Amino acid sequence: RHYLLLLLLLLLLLLLLLLLLLYILNFCTESKECLEYELVCKTDEYEVRHLTPTRWVSTDAEAYFMGVGAALAFRRLFQYINGANDEGVKMEMTAPVLVKVPEETKLWEPAVYTLNFPLPAAYQDKPPAPTNDKVYFTAMPDMDVYVRSYGGWMLSVTSRLHSHLLTKELERVRASYNHTYHYGVGYDSPLKLLNRHNEVWYVAEGEPVLSVHCVTPKLSNCCIIGRCEVKLY
Repeated sequence: RHYLLLLLLLLLLLLLLLLLLLYILNFCTESKECLEYELVCKTDEYEVRHLTPTRWVSTDAEAYFMGVGAALAFRRLFQYINGANDEGVKMEMTAPVLVKVPEETKLWEPAVYTLNFPLPAAYQDKPPAPTNDKVYFTAMPDMDVYVRSYGGWMLSVTSRLHSHLLTKELERVRASYNHTYHYGVGYDSPLKLLNRHNEVWYVAEGEPVLSVHCVTPKLSNCCIIGRCEVKLY
């Protein structure tokens, strides 16, 4: 009887580990359609992802804090996918939600934040026109992005903290990237309380860099993933 109980506990543990592994491999769990990307390379501090051209539905909001601007803009985009378009089409919510955050902001001045939803695959080519003139489409080009992931809630303070940590690492490895803005990226609905996943993105300029720490300056001792330029430190 004790052996049976032990076996059940082991099976439960294996099941929990499997669920955790599935979450790690696929953190986009609440939406039927998630943005696809190619993982180019990965370090302990950041990932480099390659994104193919996609079309997004977008809107702008002026606010003193990212969270306030995103909340104001979210309602417009949510209305669009729920029928506020010239065809009255209702669409499934997609992920992630992107917030374009300008870098040069002052505490005493509001900034313009751009919220973006990826359009479903069925509407990538010919999306229905929005009825709200503040909603428009954005064509994202083929690009590489530097990505830092974190849990919890995507707030102004957490987004700024992780954008700072990412830029600090990118400056250390002398990576070239667009300094004028970054993306705050959220994958979860506000109702989800645990295992939340957020990201910060910076758009790479030129060939992306993967920093590799080596014990000796020999390339054979380094772990190289994908096509990143490797710099030894």
